[in-house]
Amino acid sequence: MADEQHSITSSLASRWTSLHPYLHSALRIVSAIMFMLAGTVKLFAFPAGVPPNGGTVELLSQIGLGGILETFGGALLLLGLYTRPVAFILAGEMAVAYFQFHFPGNVWPVLNGGVSAVLYCFIWLYFSAAGAGPWSIDAKRMSQ
Repeated sequence: MADEQHSITSSLASRWTSLHPYLHSALRIVSAIMFMLAGTVKLFAFPAGVPPNGGTVELLSQIGLGGILETFGGALLLLGLYTRPVAFILAGEMAVAYFQFHFPGNVWPVLNGGVSAVLYCFIWLYFSAAGAGPWSIDAKRMSQ
């Protein structure tokens, strides 16, 4: 009975860990969609505008540049195209965003509104090292 239970547990663990490459790609895709939304709010007032008036930001401002990076860099990550260099640039953008806009308000991200900036910084840093995963244009290009 104990051997049978161990075998079932081992089989489930093996199946679950075999999903790693696909969950890797899913994390990239979902993170990229959420990241793009931060940019589309700034550039296109979609799905809503920038508070407090609901408009867009000035395109050639620092926040406008952030919106461009978030929207179009996020689109490249969504597709898994040039993932490593784009993710590295976006990790840097999020580090700058955190230390320039959030950190001066309070040292704790949960109190200064910087939790998402910190998480995106480290998610993109991870993808800059790990690559896009199997569901990506990068993977297709490498297999040819």
